[in-house]
Amino acid sequence: MSNKRFSILNITFMAMMAAMVYVVTLFRFPLLGSKVHFANAVCLLSGILLGPLQGGLAAGIGSALYDAIAGGYDAINVAITLVSKFAMAWVCGMVIHSVKKPHRLDRTALACVLGALTYVALYMLKTYIYNRFVYGYPLDAVGATMVSKLVPSLINAAAAVVAAPLFYHAVLPALKSSGLLNRMYAGQAQ
Repeated sequence: MSNKRFSILNITFMAMMAAMVYVVTLFRFPLLGSKVHFANAVCLLSGILLGPLQGGLAAGIGSALYDAIAGGYDAINVAITLVSKFAMAWVCGMVIHSVKKPHRLDRTALACVLGALTYVALYMLKTYIYNRFVYGYPLDAVGATMVSKLVPSLINAAAAVVAAPLFYHAVLPALKSSGLLNRMYAGQAQ
């Protein structure tokens, strides 16, 4: 009976984190030909709080919903977003949930760095494939486009790597004292 309660709790947290990803993505500002936002920080936070699978689903679904509803992207780009944001939170969740003493700030930051770099690498791969093979641009144009997208992507990644661990450690005492942290971890599917 308690396992069912924990799974409902985790589904609720997944839905809440997906909604947070969606809403935070709405607030973005232009920078160097791209848009900067804190949605990646919430994606990483999903991986930290919910673990690799559930955190990945929350991050991927929230981001994909934004792309489909508010972003105006086609189904292929929505699917790419789902996979790449899932991968970001999955890597972060795998790292943080595989170390001893995962609540240490340095370990949380490391998990966030690896998750953010995973997303940047996947985004650059998508940019390369689209520009080179879908649009047929010459290599010099592809390189210029990739550089122009890399800078804001790294800024987004850096902001996420700073914000996610700080927010997590700010709410960690409340999650521990309420017992929610243990209940979330106990109900995770590994």
